[in-house]
Amino acid sequence: MEDAAWGSWRLPAALIPQMYVEMLEQAGARPLLVPPSEEGVEETLDVLDGLLLSGGADLDPDSYGAEPHPATDATRPARDRAELALLEAAIARELPVLAVCRGSQILNVARGGDLVQHLPELVGHDRHRETLGVFSDHQVQIEEGSRLGSLIAGHGPVKSSHHQGFGRVGDGLRAVAWADDGTVEGLEDPGRRFLVGVLWHPEMGDDARLFEALVAEARRYREARR
Repeated sequence: MEDAAWGSWRLPAALIPQMYVEMLEQAGARPLLVPPSEEGVEETLDVLDGLLLSGGADLDPDSYGAEPHPATDATRPARDRAELALLEAAIARELPVLAVCRGSQILNVARGGDLVQHLPELVGHDRHRETLGVFSDHQVQIEEGSRLGSLIAGHGPVKSSHHQGFGRVGDGLRAVAWADDGTVEGLEDPGRRFLVGVLWHPEMGDDARLFEALVAEARRYREARR
């Protein structure tokens, strides 16, 4: 839920960047936007075959029991609560999940992990988000033999825009991708059908393999449910 402008109007809106929609459509899915709400979670999941958690604002540190850092701002506590409820119910159903940037942070917090609220203090640079509103490019190294590694080659450049990162990794999750500075860039649960989170923005590149994998798993989930 963000303020948006169209025509002469500027009003709060439920929205998603178009690139997510296009990537999912190209992979063969029909995207449905789920506005943040803690109501009707089970009914919502009844009509879904997979779940994509998108990027967005900083998480409220209260969601993982921390005090806010001065650099943490523009939080959306209502969205945090809604996405945590949706994700936890999706995991219980073994619904395939791809979590992107903020979404991967939601995933880590849902599993009891926490966040580094301002990475530049830890790594000594701002190359993960050099300019607000512009995606940065940096390399990632992906663990061979991991689920993520089976989908994407062992290393490569990614589009990034985040100043927060993973702290304590949540229960059942494994770190499987790292930036050159050693920060964790990808998480997965090897015990689940498809539960993958990446801190970068795959929707902004030309490589659709993560979205194709999500849709393929969603198709299998749908057939199994039938």
